[in-house]
Amino acid sequence: MDFTFTEEHLAAVEAAKAVFSSVAPDAVPSPAMAAGAVADEFDRPLWDRLAASDLLSLVLPPEHGGAGLDPVALCLVLRESAKVLARVPLLETSAVAMAVARYGSAELREVVLPRIGRGELVFTVGANGRTGHDPAEHAVTARRPAGSTDGWVLDGVQTAVPWAQCADRVAVPAHTEDGRAVLALVPNGHDGVTLFDQVSTSGELLAEVRFDTVRVDDRDLIDDEEAWEWLRGLLATGTCAVALGLGERVLAMTADYTGKREQFGFPVATFQAVAVHTADRYIDLRAMEATLWQAAWRISTGAGGALPPAGDIAVAKIWASEGVRRVVQTAQHLHGGFGADIEYPLHRYHAWAKQLELSLGPAAAHEEALGDLLAAHPLG
Repeated sequence: MDFTFTEEHLAAVEAAKAVFSSVAPDAVPSPAMAAGAVADEFDRPLWDRLAASDLLSLVLPPEHGGAGLDPVALCLVLRESAKVLARVPLLETSAVAMAVARYGSAELREVVLPRIGRGELVFTVGANGRTGHDPAEHAVTARRPAGSTDGWVLDGVQTAVPWAQCADRVAVPAHTEDGRAVLALVPNGHDGVTLFDQVSTSGELLAEVRFDTVRVDDRDLIDDEEAWEWLRGLLATGTCAVALGLGERVLAMTADYTGKREQFGFPVATFQAVAVHTADRYIDLRAMEATLWQAAWRISTGAGGALPPAGDIAVAKIWASEGVRRVVQTAQHLHGGFGADIEYPLHRYHAWAKQLELSLGPAAAHEEALGDLLAAHPLG
């Protein structure tokens, strides 16, 4: 496989590195460890810098002020964001923007996309369902109002929705009476929408979002049956990109620490046991990287593969979930007491990794999905 990136991809990476270079993850108290440190907002100044650098419009169509790049470009930027634990809804907003560009009406695209590119409109997505394991679209119902063919009514609950308290709109998958999955873009504070605070494994603020007879106009609902499945796949792939960037940063921190830490007059990095552990984690990261770009390429092109793109996405998420867990566990072990010191940033990466491991389903859930795909599409 040739994963050579285009000049546009590489330019996006350089722009992302320049923006994220000002973020210092060890300068902020850990929400997971410090009382009262759970932030009510994402990093608005960083969000403004992303907009000014055209990184929020990177994947928007040119006719709406964007560069027209693909999911590979988004994953490259997300990879850089994870290295500094950037607290911005970049994945959610960009993924919804791409779904609107692909499946939304001309009116919806005109209303939403230019404002996203300017950083004026922030989206989140309710993608976890009622328990975090069942299909998210089953958690909310969408029906036409009685005696009407205009508008929709939403009822149900989505849990663990990131950035819900500060997003402008929540993208909500829902199921209709005939079993179709639709995607509603609901304004925050809309009548019938209630938020209840939750706290994630990483210590970040989430929300349980309840919909009680919420009326949505036709223009704010995407009725294409493929829209939610495509968006869910993009979110899962983007989560794999975040896991990869985080894992790469953690392994670099581990290499730096073990190269300086001495025992018996020698750096511990020269000990065979340490070298073997770090080599295993390097292999994990390379597998995470290869499966990520395969999934992103399949979403971008739809080409190739004996299975639908969902198969490649499942494989990537399996590797991301298990790989990032092993990377942070090894890092904690090799750092010794420093790994548990809240003055040192490693514990923050560990908490984020545990959140990413389970986000949009753990490895076991994607193994089951892959098994279902193999049963439906026998190979050979």
